[in-house]
Amino acid sequence: MSVGLSFTRANVLFRQHLFTFLEHPSRPIHASWAAFAGHNKWSKVKNVKGPKDLARARVFQKLTMMIRLAVKEGGPNPELNSNLANALEQCRNKSMPKSSIEAAISGGDKAKSSYLLYEVRGPGGSSLLIEILTDNAKRSSNEIRYILNRHGAIFADGARHNFEKKGVVSVKQEDRSGNPVSLDRALELAIEAGAEDVQEDEDEDEKTTLKFICAVPTLRQVREKLESLGLSSLSASVDFIPTISAQLSDEEMERASQFLEALKDHMDVVRIYDNIA
Repeated sequence: MSVGLSFTRANVLFRQHLFTFLEHPSRPIHASWAAFAGHNKWSKVKNVKGPKDLARARVFQKLTMMIRLAVKEGGPNPELNSNLANALEQCRNKSMPKSSIEAAISGGDKAKSSYLLYEVRGPGGSSLLIEILTDNAKRSSNEIRYILNRHGAIFADGARHNFEKKGVVSVKQEDRSGNPVSLDRALELAIEAGAEDVQEDEDEDEKTTLKFICAVPTLRQVREKLESLGLSSLSASVDFIPTISAQLSDEEMERASQFLEALKDHMDVVRIYDNIA
């Protein structure tokens, strides 16, 4: 998902592997080709880039909103707020000015904004979750509803049930020595680190990354363990991961791409999650 959008998901269904990680009991690690087959085509459709200056301004705007949201939920201290720490890391990676970051943190602590999560049924029966940060909930609801109506989508209670909240650690596909990490090797590292899933992904520059999925309480531990195993982490966050995928035709994918672009352009939209395969 953009900031916060899901990209290429390539999983391999695994049998249960029993192992012990700290105080946690044995558990399976797996991924499923079936759940995300064809998602590579979707990532190519939805990640079409606009003018660089516009894209840069949009990224900074969304990062500012992510900081405000993180501060609102967990306070302004990144040492005690992992979501804020991750947002700040993304800001540094995007060369966001320090003054803008500091203003976002102080503004987030004082902002009278409301957090909203919209459940949506999109093109081709797809499910979307839209995170909103707004100072006027009624205005945002009306404007998002207008976008939905224009693109054949509707608010849909129950779309949330097609996702589950998980910790997500994104790492480079190359280890610190510059050697590529295969999916098979990543699965071995996931077992050792205490992750549940590994997925191949693509960043906004279409570079392949690896996403390690874990239980939310173990997010920090998994990230630290992966780094100790020689991987270079890019981010660690709590995301909505789809449990059921929607297969779309080419025409429906094009409609979905236009729909997502319209949502991303809305000033109150922080992150969008979809289950499109």
